[in-house]
Amino acid sequence: MTNLTFAEKILGKKAGKDVSAGDIVVVSPDIVMSHDNSSAIIQKFKKTGYDKIKYPDRIVIVLDHTVPPATSKYANNHRAIRNFVKEQGIKNFYDINTQGGICHQVVSEKGYAKPGTLILGADSHTTTYGAFGVFSAGIGRSEVAAIWATGEIWLKVPETIKIQVNGKLKEGVYAKDLALYIIGKIGADGALYKSVEFTGETISHLSQSSRMVLSNMAAEMGAKNGYIASDTKTYKWLKEAGAEDYEPVFADKDAKYENIIQIDANEIPPMIAKPHTVDNTAPVQDVQGIKFHQGLIGTCTNGRLEDLEIAAKILKGKKIHPDVRLLVLPASWSVYREAINKGIINILIDAGAIILNSGCGPCLGAHEGILADGETCLSTANRNFKGRMGNPESFIYLASPATVAASAIKGVITDPREIVGGASQPR
Repeated sequence: MTNLTFAEKILGKKAGKDVSAGDIVVVSPDIVMSHDNSSAIIQKFKKTGYDKIKYPDRIVIVLDHTVPPATSKYANNHRAIRNFVKEQGIKNFYDINTQGGICHQVVSEKGYAKPGTLILGADSHTTTYGAFGVFSAGIGRSEVAAIWATGEIWLKVPETIKIQVNGKLKEGVYAKDLALYIIGKIGADGALYKSVEFTGETISHLSQSSRMVLSNMAAEMGAKNGYIASDTKTYKWLKEAGAEDYEPVFADKDAKYENIIQIDANEIPPMIAKPHTVDNTAPVQDVQGIKFHQGLIGTCTNGRLEDLEIAAKILKGKKIHPDVRLLVLPASWSVYREAINKGIINILIDAGAIILNSGCGPCLGAHEGILADGETCLSTANRNFKGRMGNPESFIYLASPATVAASAIKGVITDPREIVGGASQPR
């Protein structure tokens, strides 16, 4: 068949037959990822009647959501996971140590996210791996347990939306701003159960880390998958990660899309998502001057080296406003090490930032940075609904690392272009 989208081609390849959008296919994923929720998945797996995982080498488990554990409940869950990993002979396990980090960063760094593969995970932001030319999607815990048992799952082939971005992002504007701009344009459900293909000259100029921001945020459009075609930047990352033996899959040039959306990158300013929905977006300039109490730079969305480097360039030689607490959370221990070696961590500490261990804690409100009643956080994370950071009486704004860093200096939401020393778009 011709005229196929990426989703149709990759799911057809995995199903071993020609498929079209709307078809139901039975497939075997190349990788199945889970994290701290593995303890709940284990209980579901035990109810399947199966004693052994069918393909243990395809399982990746990363402890990241509450590390180190904040309560005895979390600690007991972690112990149950460790015991299960040993019983089942699961080799791809990343415990609470300096080899791991946030699951999506770890899976990407360790070379599991190979072009042309199918990755499913018990986390909605499994879409992140689409930046590597992967069909990657979040699924439920019961579905993961079923895959552990049988090695298979059925999926519906999604329709595809093509988002074509051309032009050049202006200074002070980053992939996070682009993602928020798109979500504000199409809505939080604008790509519900769709595969989104990000294309255009702007996308090709983005660094691999910046592309991961777009695929990560595809989940906030309701997308099943957020795909970016692999290229030399992707292959360089994979080579450094030690990944081999992969076969990229690309959409046909004459593929038929449900919708094609054109975006002019030149028109995009620094963006922000206001409480309490991710599509409640506005230019940062429209909300300048709003006070906030805590800043967060990190998470699976914006905790990579380039994000910390952008923040450090803005904060170098400056001090965080005394009314603001700035938390910095590297996406992995590998990122943490690199940031130390490049002097980034010292710059952030000198500015007054608090450096946290790699993990998800404050993003989901599990620990490390819970907000008080009425407090406001300016965060680089991907969600801002009520209670997301642990307190439904708090307020969360979403922005780029540059906006959070610049605002931390001023003590109020600030356009990063107003701060001398802002970093340009990484490539």
